[in-house]
Amino acid sequence: MTDSATVLPRLSWPDVWGRRLDRHGLSTPSRGTPADAVAAMCGAHAQVLSAAEVSVGLRVAGATRADVQHALWGDGSLVKTFGPRGTVHLLPTWELPLWTGALRAVPPATNGLGADARLTPEQTDEVVAAIAAALADAELTVEDLNTAVAARTGGWATDPVVPAFGGMWPRWRQAIHLAAHRGVLCFGRNRGRNVTYTNPQRWLPGFRPAPAADALAGLVQRYLYAYGPATPQQFAQWLSAPRRWATELFASLAGDLHQVDTAGTVAWVPAGDIAPQPGPPQGVRLLPYFDAYTVGCHPRERLFPGPAGQRALSGGQAGNFPVLLVDGTVAGIWHHRRTRHTVDLTVEPLTTLTTAARRELDDQVERIGQILEAEPRLTIGPVALRGHA
Repeated sequence: MTDSATVLPRLSWPDVWGRRLDRHGLSTPSRGTPADAVAAMCGAHAQVLSAAEVSVGLRVAGATRADVQHALWGDGSLVKTFGPRGTVHLLPTWELPLWTGALRAVPPATNGLGADARLTPEQTDEVVAAIAAALADAELTVEDLNTAVAARTGGWATDPVVPAFGGMWPRWRQAIHLAAHRGVLCFGRNRGRNVTYTNPQRWLPGFRPAPAADALAGLVQRYLYAYGPATPQQFAQWLSAPRRWATELFASLAGDLHQVDTAGTVAWVPAGDIAPQPGPPQGVRLLPYFDAYTVGCHPRERLFPGPAGQRALSGGQAGNFPVLLVDGTVAGIWHHRRTRHTVDLTVEPLTTLTTAARRELDDQVERIGQILEAEPRLTIGPVALRGHA
């Protein structure tokens, strides 16, 4: 990093959008694998798995949802687990040591539960050990895991004290994402409509989280390459980590990072990574719910300019709406409804589309149809859609 007396390299906002589009495979889809694409975007949000399939498919030339499913459940190059912010993600299996090493080192977020409902550090360790043992050679539904954890800990673990959708979860569920971050839990194949969990050791014998210092350094480099220039505060928001901790982490990596000036904003990139893209950002894309580009790019007021900030954000949160992206920034929202053989897309532009952009939108609609393996039909008009929770 550089001091305040140094003249900083400059990148314009078009430079920034061009770099990010290129590195996400959104300017030109890659010829790599789904796992390569997920690595490039630092994980694909997968709370809605069908949205993750579109996210990945858009970034890989010719890929369909079947290719993403094969990477996940066939060749095992992707793993479904709890990633940044404790949310469900697809991650490259070969990067699991780095991710678990880094995420287990992130200071925990403030627990909003009352003291009588929280897990103590000792209880957390006991629950994680119980989860590891229960999943060592099995794929269990959450109900199965609940029984197994109770048998290995005690009735306190299954007290229904955690507010959740439609009821109360047992106390031990507070630690489920921590078990993933410590490398003893990931998702298995669904059993009908029921999610299952298993231990990644079953797929990666001998797997261990990487040392924290190395893993955090690697994650910062990957994040800044995909989303930079970025500040420590933006990195903290992406990880749901304390800002002070992120600032200290960036300072500890001073020799591996450079500061740049983007229209008066000082932010960080990997050392030596200051070249702009050769041309301006271009392209129309239909990004699904919680696409990594939408969630990870900052500042929000630049990514969601003008009316997009009102229409495509939900309480300031990004990702709750599928977005129409034009030349790197949000210019509308969209929605789709899929039946067995068709997919109906409604797109609501928030700016006037040029003739060229309208042609690209048609191409993008066709591409969405290919990914979802259905015949696409497009309607331009208002989208009656509430933000996804």
